[in-house]
Amino acid sequence: MKKILVANRGEIALRIMRTIRKMGIQSVAVFSEADRNSPHVSFADEAVCLGAPASASSYLNGDKIIAYCKELAVDAIHPGYGFLSENADFARQVEEAGITFIGPRAEAMRVMGSKLAAKECVKQYNIPMVPGIDKAIEDVAVAKETARQIGYPILIKASAGGGGKGMRIVEKDADFEEQMQRAISEAEASFGDGSVFIEKYVTSPRHVEIQVLADNYGNTVHLFERECSIQRRHQKVVEEAPSAILTPEIRKKMGEAAVMVARSCNYTSTGTVEFLMDDKMNFYFLEMNTRLQVEHPVTEMITGIDLVEEQIKIARGEKLSFTQDDLAINGHAVELRVYAEDPLNNFLPSIGTLSTYIKPQGEGVRVDDGYEEGMQIPIYYDPMIAKLVTHGKDRTEAIQKMKMAIKNFKIEGLSTTLPFGTFVFEHEAFIRGKFDTHFVKNHYTPELIKEKQKANAEAAALIGVKYWLEQQKILKPVEHKTTSWKRRLA
Repeated sequence: MKKILVANRGEIALRIMRTIRKMGIQSVAVFSEADRNSPHVSFADEAVCLGAPASASSYLNGDKIIAYCKELAVDAIHPGYGFLSENADFARQVEEAGITFIGPRAEAMRVMGSKLAAKECVKQYNIPMVPGIDKAIEDVAVAKETARQIGYPILIKASAGGGGKGMRIVEKDADFEEQMQRAISEAEASFGDGSVFIEKYVTSPRHVEIQVLADNYGNTVHLFERECSIQRRHQKVVEEAPSAILTPEIRKKMGEAAVMVARSCNYTSTGTVEFLMDDKMNFYFLEMNTRLQVEHPVTEMITGIDLVEEQIKIARGEKLSFTQDDLAINGHAVELRVYAEDPLNNFLPSIGTLSTYIKPQGEGVRVDDGYEEGMQIPIYYDPMIAKLVTHGKDRTEAIQKMKMAIKNFKIEGLSTTLPFGTFVFEHEAFIRGKFDTHFVKNHYTPELIKEKQKANAEAAALIGVKYWLEQQKILKPVEHKTTSWKRRLA
């Protein structure tokens, strides 16, 4: 494998290319007209423009990407995350074109890409699943009766869903049909697939996921868990590894369950098995993400494993060089997704220019980003600027490093989630590990950040006044070298 095209943009494209270069392989970047001056473009050995800024005209144009691969004699494609990374048809097209797809096989991707197909695939392995209907709803009356038997609240979910789309919580029987129609409509609009199913709604859920890695020779391992319960709009914003609450026994059971999920569909490459955990520490299979996760750096920090390197090695036919027994947790890592969003205005996108952009540095501090000072955040894509990750010998040290790193991360020109990160890492519930996916709803309001900012401003003003007063008490030397006293002596 001599040349890899990275079919993505921004921080993940740059992060993947760094490993590609480390391995002595050439990289090819793709870019839209909006990303012409992005760092991932200049970092790559070669770069080609896909077209107009809109994703459909650029990063989702699989035919054009494959055509460029043939033209440039590319050996493999790494899809990163998002865009075409979980598109089974694209993965199959890549393989049919004689190019290696750095990821799972198309069939495994197809099965795990549907929540219903995934449930069907793994249920024979006796893996715990949330009570509910494990097939698409066809008869509303039957589904409604099932909901009564399960007991409200229940959750209506899109089979092809993600990011909270096509998902509705139903609190009572009278709301069932209306909420189901809304879920179907949103699923059709978002995914082109209106299939929905229902399951019991876990009222105080934690989102805990297991990283898995599998080669082409039947070797599958897990690289422990990530806690991803701090979310807004059903999307993650703070992650950590390991979880603050898992016991060694539960960690072992979840890891073994995740490995079985991967084996159930003959999975290869990196993947993530997601679980819900209730307040009694029961865990339930949720879904499998058949790609590299956004939050993979926290796993790399605690294991010392470069997951992108392992993906490439597996894709070129190598066996895993380690076993489950070789893996151990080293310290603790936390991650904040730094989005161009305004946490004081319902996390709405905050598009603008990075007039100031200074990254924090130090031992145990990692910044994965795809921007430089003076660049503009385009409106066409996900508004994530960077992933800020810190690692410490334990959770307390990792959190302390994170708070200092946030303070030293200077971004001006637009609003970001940095103040929200400070709020989370200073909050007692997070520090004690006593939180769930409702953290934002239960603990956060914009007014709390505004009060903190006001208090900080007042404290800074008082410090300034105190300094000025102290300076007035100090006897200053006279500026003139000659004085009237000297003249009188003459």
